[in-house]
Amino acid sequence: MSNTESNPKLFESYECPIVDGHRLIQHLSSRTAEVGGIPINRILPQRKRRMIGAWCFLDHAGPAVFSVDSQGMRVGPHPHTSLQTFTWMLAGDILHRDSLGSEQVIRPGEVNLMTAGRGIAHTEESLPSESQLHAAQLWIALPYVHRHTEPRFDHYPDLPRWQEQGVDITLLTGALKGHEAPTLAFSPLVGADMLADAATTVHLDLHNHFEYGVLVLEGNLRINQDTFAPNELAYLGCGLDDIALKLDSNTRVLLLGGEPLNEEIFIWWNFVGHSKAEIAKAQKEWEAGDARFGDVPEFDGDRMMPPPIPWRIEPDT
Repeated sequence: MSNTESNPKLFESYECPIVDGHRLIQHLSSRTAEVGGIPINRILPQRKRRMIGAWCFLDHAGPAVFSVDSQGMRVGPHPHTSLQTFTWMLAGDILHRDSLGSEQVIRPGEVNLMTAGRGIAHTEESLPSESQLHAAQLWIALPYVHRHTEPRFDHYPDLPRWQEQGVDITLLTGALKGHEAPTLAFSPLVGADMLADAATTVHLDLHNHFEYGVLVLEGNLRINQDTFAPNELAYLGCGLDDIALKLDSNTRVLLLGGEPLNEEIFIWWNFVGHSKAEIAKAQKEWEAGDARFGDVPEFDGDRMMPPPIPWRIEPDT
């Protein structure tokens, strides 16, 4: 995953306007890209919406099917700073390795969470026998006070799961409906996967100081009079106490929310920072092979290198 927009600043209004007594829902479409040989739909960041709470990056990878003699996904060593990478697996198996020495296969129904903090490097590969991949891959920006925390890796194979209102719910992070996920977080967040086999309406109580978005992974969603298809996101803004999600049969959605971070966040390539100078320094050190990021053991391949930074770099950075 990487971002190479020329304007890396991630900070904006999180309000949705009220018109004729009705809240307008922001309708966001994805753009297509490719990561490690796998087609993905990139939803965040984009010009119309940069963040939802501290969620600052969202890729929907697949669903993809590939022959057993192909390499599937293969993403070489690359760095991260001042963020958490968050992978929610729906189909297929991916092997994660990082410069801390972590080696973990993530399987469907599990979350991998890597806290980059001051700096880390990692790789992602499909297992040799794997023939499919379907996942949501996200980044969570770390607040300023935690941006240089010590890097770590956490794997969550057991998450809160329950069924109500005809929907299978998996809580990925935060709290919802009296359940609480064990997932490490540095700011108030929520993330939940919701799957409806038959058409239904699910009613959710919300925190009115959170901003929320709902991404359609499969099927179709309706909120009030607005409809959303796969790889379309409904941004709901702040100030809501509850919401009704109308799901068609065989529909899966991803609910994301959190307190607005209200900090200047910049994202460039695989770096998140609180200033352009932080990002420029991290890129320079990665390019120089600095020990800040370490090495990923047992990966047969070259490190990924970033494109040139598109803004002027001051001499002291």
